[in-house]
Amino acid sequence: MATDITMPRLSDSMEEGTILKWMVSEGDEVEKGQEIAEIETDKANMTYESDTAGTVIELVASEGDTLALGEVIARIGDPSEAKDGGGGRDSDEESEDEGADEKTEDRGQKTEEQDEGDEEDESGDSDEESEDEEPTAEEEEDDSGDAEESGDGNGGAPEKEESGKKKQPQSSGNGASADGDGRVKASPVAKRMAKELGVELGDIEGSGPGGRIVKSDVEAAAEGGGTKTKEKDEEAEEGKAESSEDGGGPEREPEPEPAGDAGPKGEMQTIDLTRMQKTVSRRMAESKATAPDFQLHAEIDMSAAVELRGRLKEMVEKAPSYNDMVVKACANALREYPRVNAAYRDGHFELYSRVNIGVAVAAQDTLVVPTIFDADKKSLGEISRVAREAIAKVRDGKITPPELSGGTFTVSNLGMFGIDSFSAVINPPQAAILAVGSLKKRAVVDEESGRIVARDTMNVTMVCDHRILYGADGAEFLARVRELLEKPLTLAL
Repeated sequence: MATDITMPRLSDSMEEGTILKWMVSEGDEVEKGQEIAEIETDKANMTYESDTAGTVIELVASEGDTLALGEVIARIGDPSEAKDGGGGRDSDEESEDEGADEKTEDRGQKTEEQDEGDEEDESGDSDEESEDEEPTAEEEEDDSGDAEESGDGNGGAPEKEESGKKKQPQSSGNGASADGDGRVKASPVAKRMAKELGVELGDIEGSGPGGRIVKSDVEAAAEGGGTKTKEKDEEAEEGKAESSEDGGGPEREPEPEPAGDAGPKGEMQTIDLTRMQKTVSRRMAESKATAPDFQLHAEIDMSAAVELRGRLKEMVEKAPSYNDMVVKACANALREYPRVNAAYRDGHFELYSRVNIGVAVAAQDTLVVPTIFDADKKSLGEISRVAREAIAKVRDGKITPPELSGGTFTVSNLGMFGIDSFSAVINPPQAAILAVGSLKKRAVVDEESGRIVARDTMNVTMVCDHRILYGADGAEFLARVRELLEKPLTLAL
C-alpha cells in the first residue's frame, strides 16, 4: 500500500512550508534517507529526506505550492500502485469515499442543470446570453461532467445529444488539459471550488501532475489571473483598438497608464514577502505589542580591547572580532545574572540552564539570528570560529533551523555600518537584547589627569522586557559587561 509523504515539521515554529524544488520525479526509485525535496520553512530552506523507500507514485504538491503541516505532498509505494496520467489518488487531500460522494452529488446537480438548460433552449431564452463564450463554457462543463461521470458519455441526457450541442471529444478551443476522450482532468476539490466560484474548468491550464487541474489553479483563475477567457478578452480588446486606429473608426481613447502606476508616486512594484520575512515581521510585531520594554545606554572604553586584539592578530591568522568579545562578555555575565538569561511566558518566568547567544546577521532581504550554544563554556577563540561559520552559512543560505533555535539572549551589532547607537527589538520570548554601536575614537575626560583625551569607545544599548527585568537588574548586568570589556584579559582565559 502506498505511503503518504506529508509536509514535515522542519523547525519548532513551522506551521506551513513551500515546495521549492522536487529532487525526484514520478516513477523514480527512492531509498530511505534520500533527499527528495527542498522546502522553504519560516526560518530557512531545508532539504527533506524520505523516511520510506519505494517508487514515487505521485507528486501531489507542485513546486511553489504552500501546504500546512501534515498535508500530503507525495506518495511512495510499489510500482504496481501507479496509475496512468499521474497515478494515485487526487492531489487534494480527499479520501476515495469523499470523492465518490462528491461525484454522486455532482452527477445529480449536473442532471438538474441539464434539464433546466433544455427547458431554456426550448423556450428560446438562450438569446439573453450577452457573451458568445458563456454558453460554450456551460456546454463544455456539462459535456465534460457527463463524459466523466458516465461510461457511455450520455450522462442521462439524450435530449442534449440530439440537440446537436454536444462538443467533439477533442476540444481544442480552450487549451485545457484533457485526456483521450476529451475529459477535463481535475481533482474533486478543484471541481467543487470551480462550481462554487463560477470558474470554468475548461478555461484553466492545469499545473498538477499530468496537466491535472488542482485547487491552486482554480484559486488563481478565480482571482482573474489564470483563465484563458481573460486572455482572449484582452486580445480581443487589443485587436479592436488596432482596427479602430487603422480603419479610421471612432476616435481612440487615451492609452491607459502603465500597470502598477501609482500616480504622483510613480510606478509601483509589489513584492511578496518570503516565508522568513513573514516570520520576522510577525515576531517583531508580537514583541512590540506584548513586551513593555525599556532601554539602558552605556559607553564602554574599548582601549584595552583594541590593544588585546592587536596582539592576537600577531599570533593567529584570524583574530576574534570585537563582536566576539562582546558575545563572550555577555555569556560570562549571563551566567552571573540568570534572570537576564530567562524569559517571561504566560505569567511565569522560565530560567534556562544553558547560555545560548544569538547573533543577528543581515541576510538577503531579511534578518537571521544563528545561535552560539553554550557560549559561557566556550573560549573566545571557539566563539570566534563558531560565529564565522554560522555567518558564512547564513550568507550562503545553508543555515538550518536547529542552528537558529534555542537562543536565550541576542546581540545585534550595526557598528560596522557606522551607526553610533540604536535600539533593537527584543527577540521574543527572550528577556533582553544588546544593541552594539560603532567603535571609534571619541573625546573623553581622563579621570586621573582631568584632561580631555582620545579614547576608543563603543556605545551599547540594552533593551529589556520589564515584565521580567527591572531597571536595577538590567543596570547590574550591563555594568558587568562593561567591566569585562574594559578588562578583556579575563575573556581570553
